[in-house]
Amino acid sequence: MAFSFTKTEENPQGSLRMTFGTFTGTAVASGNIYTGLQKVIFMYLQPNNAQSPLIQCNLSTTLPSVDPIGIVMTSGVCGYWMAWGY
Repeated sequence: MAFSFTKTEENPQGSLRMTFGTFTGTAVASGNIYTGLQKVIFMYLQPNNAQSPLIQCNLSTTLPSVDPIGIVMTSGVCGYWMAWGY
């Protein structure tokens, strides 16, 4: 299965917007998340794998940036993402 993501909600946060959702990368080591923001200034990734603390995910895009935001991960990572921007 390839990398996939969902955008579950979008909220105003002062002068910024926050979007968040989930991601799944069962057999891949990278993927792109489309936040829907014109410019992403901060992004938080939280893996939810319970099998090992070595399961990791990181941004491969330097912020601030425009969509898509690239992430790299240990194969088999699922988790949550949150992004703030304009």
